[in-house]
Amino acid sequence: MKVAVLDIKGKETGRKVELSDDVFAIEPNNHAVYLDVKQYLTHQRQGTHKSKERAEIAGSTRKIKKQKGTGTARAGSIKSPVFRGGGRIFGPRPKDYKLKLNKNLKRLARKSALSIKSKEQSILVVEDFNLEAPKTKDFINVLKSLGLENKKSLFVLADSNNNVYLSSRNLKRSEVVTSSELSTYKILNANSLVFLEGAVGGIESNLNK
Repeated sequence: MKVAVLDIKGKETGRKVELSDDVFAIEPNNHAVYLDVKQYLTHQRQGTHKSKERAEIAGSTRKIKKQKGTGTARAGSIKSPVFRGGGRIFGPRPKDYKLKLNKNLKRLARKSALSIKSKEQSILVVEDFNLEAPKTKDFINVLKSLGLENKKSLFVLADSNNNVYLSSRNLKRSEVVTSSELSTYKILNANSLVFLEGAVGGIESNLNK
């Protein structure tokens, strides 16, 4: 599949990039996509939630009232969950939410996500560019030229570029990553994928291992 290469003003440069069918035109595997997205979301959880149970509450162990003759239920500890300030019954405990997936499944998931975006014609290829200084206004001008100012976009660079990254950091609808940071979740979460020309080869090389 061939895609025209655009400049940062949104005009065609006259060049085209060949996107590999093995990466951008496979039959999507929905279950692999589901598992990879699930792993990404679960890894965002810290798992540090914790509440104190009755054995962890600070308080006296003295029996608070006699066993019989009060007309109320017997009670042995002020730390009991039935009293205010007592421990919590079956409260949350620290948990590791990590989900292990093998590399081949994750590659299949990313290929599937890229194929879905390719089928939707949501992929743009832009010639490599750099900004003179980290200015959000300059990055917004690039978005406007590409018609993406009101869409969620994901820019994929071949290598880290501090000026481009810092220029986009304050924009809620745009994100800049390198080809090695590309994930299934980020691909599907964007309305449009913008690949810099130099990043295409790196993506295909990583996913065809």
